Amino acid sequence: MIGEGEDADDVTALQKEVQQLRHAVDAHALVDQAIGVVITVAGLRPDQGWAVLKHISQHTNVKLREVARCLVQWPSGGSPLPEVIRTALPQAVDHARRQDSDGSYEEDEEHAGAAACGWP
Repeated sequence: MIGEGEDADDVTALQKEVQQLRHAVDAHALVDQAIGVVITVAGLRPDQGWAVLKHISQHTNVKLREVARCLVQWPSGGSPLPEVIRTALPQAVDHARRQDSDGSYEEDEEHAGAAACGWP
């Protein structure tokens, strides 16, 4: 037989799990929006947009969700991009353009230099 204390522990654990799942869904939506910003501005494919976010996060030591938040707020003029992200963004776009879908790199003279796409 399960005692009242065990029921309360189960409820608390379930509430914590629901809270974590809600946070994950919100973070996923934010990342998807940031990918949309990147692919719209830079003319990339969605997989390349994801690669840009990962590259920025890994090379700036900024959490992915924070990179995503900054990129989503940036186009509306809500806030300027932090210097570390603004600097890493063109490099990440160039890196994503050179990386083929199989992980190999190719030279793409047509898209060389992310400055052409209007990065700050």
